[in-house]
Order: sequence, then C-alpha cells, then structure tokens
Amino acid sequence: MINNSDPIDLTNAGFIEANTADGLRKCLVDEFSSLYIFHLRGNQRTSGELSRKEGGKIFGSGSRAPIAISLLVRNPDAKQQGQIFFHDIGDYLTREQKLEKVSAFKSVSGIAKSNGWNQVTPDEYGDWLNQRDHSFGEFILLSSKKSEVDRIFCDYSNGVKTNRDAWCYNYSSESLSGNINDMLVVYNSELEAIYNNSNYSVTQDSTRISWSSGLLNNVDRKLVGSFSPIGIRRCLYRPFTRSWAYFDSFLNDRPGQMPKIFPPDKKNIIIWTTGVGATLPFSSWISDTICSIQQGPAAAQHFPLYIYEKVDEASAGKNDLFAEQVTPDENGYTRKDGISDAGLAHFHVVYPDEAINKEDLFYYIYGLLHSEEYRSRYADNLSKELPRIPAVKTAKDFWAFSKAGRQLAELHLNYETVEMYPVKVEGGAVGDDCRVEKMKHPKIKVDGKSVNDKSVLIYNKKITVSDIPLEAYEYIVNGKPALDWVMDRQCVKTDKKSGIVNDANDWANETMNNPKYPLELFLRVITVSLKTMKIVNALPKLDID
Repeated sequence: MINNSDPIDLTNAGFIEANTADGLRKCLVDEFSSLYIFHLRGNQRTSGELSRKEGGKIFGSGSRAPIAISLLVRNPDAKQQGQIFFHDIGDYLTREQKLEKVSAFKSVSGIAKSNGWNQVTPDEYGDWLNQRDHSFGEFILLSSKKSEVDRIFCDYSNGVKTNRDAWCYNYSSESLSGNINDMLVVYNSELEAIYNNSNYSVTQDSTRISWSSGLLNNVDRKLVGSFSPIGIRRCLYRPFTRSWAYFDSFLNDRPGQMPKIFPPDKKNIIIWTTGVGATLPFSSWISDTICSIQQGPAAAQHFPLYIYEKVDEASAGKNDLFAEQVTPDENGYTRKDGISDAGLAHFHVVYPDEAINKEDLFYYIYGLLHSEEYRSRYADNLSKELPRIPAVKTAKDFWAFSKAGRQLAELHLNYETVEMYPVKVEGGAVGDDCRVEKMKHPKIKVDGKSVNDKSVLIYNKKITVSDIPLEAYEYIVNGKPALDWVMDRQCVKTDKKSGIVNDANDWANETMNNPKYPLELFLRVITVSLKTMKIVNALPKLDID
C-alpha cells in the first residue's frame, strides 16, 4: 500500500480470489481510491491443467503460492473511489517468461501504455474475478445448516478429520489395530506421567504418538484411552481407494456427522462434492462407506440418502401426546430420509403429473452434477458456494438425468467388480509377480520434450500394461483422472513422521484375498472411466431457461 512515494507491495495473491478474503476485498475498495493489481499467478496448490495454466513459481521452489504486485492509492481528492485496475500475466508462462514481462513493463505506466489494465467492478459478494451467475440463486439449495431455508438435503457433513491419518488409516486391519493400540499405550502412559508430575512435558516423539488439539483436550479432561474393536471400519480414503479406518471420536478430532450417516452395520449412500473454496474444478462422486475429509487436493462435503439417530435422540419429547412415535431397530437406531419433504415437494410442483420419489431425486441430482454444461455454466458459483439444483424444463429430461445418475452410481459404487478392460498385459500374473510398489508410465519424446506415455503402464519390474485408451484419462475426479488415483494410491508408502508403512498389497491379500487386485483395479477403472464419459456425454442439454 502506498501514500505518494511509498513502495509497491509484493504479496501472496490469494486475497484476489479467496472466499475467505471477500471482506478484505470490500475493505480495500472502501479504503483506497485506486487499486492496481498485477497478478503473476503461480499457484501450485492446484493440479492438472489448472496447475499448468498457473505457470512457473515466481520464487522458484521456495514458493507454491500465487504472487501479485499491488499498488494501492489513497487520494482523498479523487472523484471516484475504489477503482480496480487489474492485469493478469497470462497462462502457461514459465518463471523466466513472467520475469521478462515484469522487466519489460518497468512500471504501472508501462502496463498502461500497452493498454494492459482492465477495470474491474466488484459484485455484491465482493468478488473481483470469476463473478457468479446471479441466476444460480433462483435454484433450490442442495443443503444448508439453516433449517428455515428451502433445501433438498436435511443435513450434510464433512468427512472424517482424524488429524493423524498415518495412524488411523491403513490397508491392513491388523497393522491398523496394532498402530492404534501402540499409540494408546503411549497416550495413557503420558497421561499418568502428567498427573504424577505437574511439570512433565509430553513426548514429542512422532514415532510413538501423534498429538493434536483434540487429543491434548482429552489429556486435560483426564480421559483414559481404550481400544474399540468396533472402530475398525472400511472406508473410502480417496477416490477409488478403499482402506481400513479407525473410526472413533477419541482419536478422530472431527468425525463430522459421519456417526449419524454410517453407524455400525447400517447401509447408506452419500453424494459428495468438492467443498466451498476449492481451487480445483467442481467434482462429484458417490460412496457407500465412511469417507475421509480430504478426498484428494480438495476437501469434500457429503450429502446422505439416509440419516440414522439413536432412539433417545430421535424420540425427544416422546411422552408428548402429539410427538411422533418412533420404533428403533435392534441396535437402537431409527432411520429418516436425508432428502427433506420440502425438497421433494419443490420438484412435485414442477412436475405435478410425475410419481417422483426421494430416490429418483437423489439420482437426478447425481446425474445433474455430472453435466458438463452445468459445471461450466456455474463454475464460478460452484467454487464459492454449495451447489444449487435447477429443475430442468421437461419431465422427460428429469427422468433422463435421474436414469443417468443411477447408471453412474452403479458404476462408481461397484467399480471393483465391473469388467476389466481388454488391454495387453505382459509379464507374470500370479503370486509375488503381482506385488506393486509404485506404478508409473514410461517416458517418450514429443516435440523434443520428455512426456509420459499414458498408453503404457509399468506396473512393476515384471508386468507391463499397454494399449490403454487415452480417452480413459478424460474422466476426472477431484482434480485428476480416475486412473491416476489408482496409480497414486495402489503403492507402498512410508510416513516420514511416524515411520508407519501403508502397503496396498495388504488390502489385496488380506481383505480381497487377491494379490492381483491392484492390477485388476487399474483395468476395471479403465472401464469405469470410459463408461462414465459415455453416460456424461449422452446427458440431455441443460434446458432450464
């Protein structure tokens, strides 16, 4: 910020677009007469094509954040306040190309001479760039924490945030149980030491225990930790990545609403979407198990078909003559619909002659959220707020989206059992021959540059897969192709802090009883990807005008 001759600021550029900086942007417009923002890009907290567009990091390996040069002028005599002048350096530029441009401009006037300043008018939300489509606000909310507003889903939730994933997730249920038991022994020992010696400081040995604010609060409350076998649950850790989780409030700092969505031995389905403020393009997927909060680069929000409650919670006021009477199951749970009556009624008004039930609407939503036209038209809204769901003009299109949503759900929930795509597999096919350490693509030269040959997969030293159709990589889930999720997660990883090994072969051998599982999974996800894109490309036009 400058007054007259003060220096120009070089800062993190996150304030330009971040949802959390809307108040700051409004304040800057109120406080200054003119704002000159030279956006140098370089945000490497993105991935894929978006990351490539961001270009080189201005400070090399020392920075992953986007950078901006800002000149903020306070002129009390200016006839107009809060004028924003913006220059974007452009897509796909290297660090050196960006610095050359900065050097060539030399000054604010240099950009002006090249007619490089674009004047920006903020919208009502304080957004400067990527402003929302106002028609989006006419559609019903997917959900809201405010019960008084019209919404389709009664509630929604983050995934499980453990704050100690290396300890609370593992491909081996036996290893997971051992890790949890080992840490609880250390925790209880530390708890005892603290209350025997007020000056005692807890161990910081990350190979023995992983502290967090939640676990330290348990210490303050003098809570003794104990292992709960029922806490060992199957989960979806990342897209196309099933794992074992220790699902227990003592060691999960923030379980969200997952205990009500997936109680023990209860079936459910959730649609998840990328969370508000994600830097990645909007994405949606589905799960029938507990999910971690971080479904890849972007956290996700989860919208359940059902919600389960303990009878004492669900029947509050049961003695009231007019209270709804509930009958719990053998485990003391009652089940209610995740989709509200008002949400369903909203669509009955639009399609009065159609016998639409809540499942039909659930799959309509899943189909619609895959519409490339919907994602493109409302991309700026979807990056800043929860989805809203339009009602398409005709009942015929409603049913087409609902049918497509069911087909997509069938594919995505059962991705482990769909047919394997017929590719060429060379090498061993049994026992240790199928052990995976880290899949990779071979390198080839294209226009003098070394790039990955995605038609070929080096599974391990003995097995190579070829004739992979490149169009399979078009199916993107939370920032990258579905096949890349398989490659990234079906491997052996050692956590640097704890030293805990997470070996995908354990899931293959111990849970699936199939050492070929990682290889077969890759071949099955080729099929899933191709079929998904076929369904998506056949979706009706988004006719909502």
